[in-house]
Amino acid sequence: MTAGKRGGWSVVGPGRLADIVARLRRQPFEEVVRQRVLAPLGLRDTMFLPAAALRPRIAPTDGSTPRGTVHDPTARRMGGVAGHAGLFSTAADLARFCRMLLAHGALGTARVLAPLSVARMTSPATPVGAPNVRGLGWDLDSVYSANRGDLLPLGSYGHTGFTGTSIWIDPASRLFVIVLSNRVHPDGAGNVTPLRSRIATIAAAAITDPPARELSDAVWPRPNPPDPLPQRRAAVTAPAPVSTGIDVLRAQQFAPLKGLRVGLLTNHTGRARDGAATIDLLAAAPDVRLVTLFSPEHGIRGILDAEVPSTVDEKTRLPIHSLYGATERPTAAMLDGLDAIVIDLQDVGVRFYTYMTTMAYVMEAAAPRHLKVFVLDRPNPIGGAVEGPALDMSARGFNGYFPAMPIRHGLTLGELARLFNGERRLGADLTVIGMEGWRRDRWFDETGLTWVNPSPNLRRLYEAELYPGLGAFERTNISVGRGTDTPFEHVGAPWIDGSRLAAALNARGIPGVRFYPETFTPATSMFAGQVCQGVSIVITDRDALRPVRVGIEIASALWRLHPGQFEIDKAASLFGSLDGLTRIKSGDDPASIASSWRAAEAAWTTLSAEYLLY
Repeated sequence: MTAGKRGGWSVVGPGRLADIVARLRRQPFEEVVRQRVLAPLGLRDTMFLPAAALRPRIAPTDGSTPRGTVHDPTARRMGGVAGHAGLFSTAADLARFCRMLLAHGALGTARVLAPLSVARMTSPATPVGAPNVRGLGWDLDSVYSANRGDLLPLGSYGHTGFTGTSIWIDPASRLFVIVLSNRVHPDGAGNVTPLRSRIATIAAAAITDPPARELSDAVWPRPNPPDPLPQRRAAVTAPAPVSTGIDVLRAQQFAPLKGLRVGLLTNHTGRARDGAATIDLLAAAPDVRLVTLFSPEHGIRGILDAEVPSTVDEKTRLPIHSLYGATERPTAAMLDGLDAIVIDLQDVGVRFYTYMTTMAYVMEAAAPRHLKVFVLDRPNPIGGAVEGPALDMSARGFNGYFPAMPIRHGLTLGELARLFNGERRLGADLTVIGMEGWRRDRWFDETGLTWVNPSPNLRRLYEAELYPGLGAFERTNISVGRGTDTPFEHVGAPWIDGSRLAAALNARGIPGVRFYPETFTPATSMFAGQVCQGVSIVITDRDALRPVRVGIEIASALWRLHPGQFEIDKAASLFGSLDGLTRIKSGDDPASIASSWRAAEAAWTTLSAEYLLY
């Protein structure tokens, strides 16, 4: 069951249910389970109270519990058999169990559940509007759903075990992911939540030809429920997919661009829902002449972490003018002969990300030449929340175009274009081709769009969620994971004591995150080839997460734990607030520092309101 904002699990309900089943059947509960479930499904290695001969095959738990003895203390006091714990199994047996659920309660000729029973179990059973959604025993969408990974959709379901076990099942793709670990061995301090998430993401990404079936009712028959259930089920049904600006423009048969000679500012993120590149679509559009391309930071393919050279597109043979490096603004020669510039880039919702500045510089250059500017809008992948200090005037530059903007600005690139044009009085002839289906409260994984790395070190949404806080301090003498497989998911340095840092941060009770100590060796970037101690960051509730606060909590802890070693002043250009850095160095409470941003956040929300499109 779930309770409150955070959610929780109670063993009382499953325990009472097991007792009721045993009384009604007039058999021990373990015998009912064996006869009604295990034997029909052929689960020969699944049982309560395993025999001593099987102990060599059983993983140890916390070092104090003998192998083959249930880890849960309540279940131990109940003799090792309980409705909530005590069942031992193997991956092979669990795979058969998952196949039974995907087949609506049957495996081969054996049926253990009715199809409508499976449907009811995996439909929402929590109150309408509850932030944590569960079925009858199954987790549908809660703070414990990290083992879903980044790709498995709402409509899938699963469960976790305290010792590190988990199952996640997706009826739409017919994928199930089983993870068995003894993360509590030997001292109870292990954490496999990020690993389980990554395994599920890798498994889901490997499915390139899923079955042609819908989520919701097309997966299997649903019961005829009382009135509240359709609303509950809607809470876990995948939202309608989003159409981005290029999808809308394509549906319009490129009418706004008819007869125009066009330059296109884009990169690899500029693509339609079906994967077609915006470059190719405009190049083939009737009565539209695409004559030149512009590339932002990271280049037209989004893979460079250095200055970007001007070059030629291999497919269209069009010139590509770099706007990152020696030239950040388009020159008169680059714009010569154009009627319009189209911009299609995936922003990440953070003030110091450079795509918005490149867009603004293009608008500044286009305005006096009376060139039309079209922005093909895309989602803000981390939603519409606003957080962080306003940018100091002294920090304005390529990583900070607009001084009133908090670090997490909450707008789309199209909305930013409207705001820049209005507040900076650029005078650009601007048209934003808006999206269809996007809302400000939607994260990227709720859009139905394919994640394309907007830059080389933002490889999944999880990293984008943490980027506003960690990226703000990456110019200091810490590694934020560049040069590892998981950039922006951890911080470290050769001079950091990871255990002390994790303990200090966890003691703060920071909403939405937990930390555990680790070591890593970046292959490139800061501390390349050096062993770094630090912490890995686990997001436990992304809706409660305030990533910029996480950043200053880490900075504050490093300043306090390692006096004289943390070069915090180097964060001035990206963090953008000298007052905030001064307060960290003065030992002010990070929560108090974060609270001091409220006026700036409110001012930005008021300022930006008239430019919102969604």
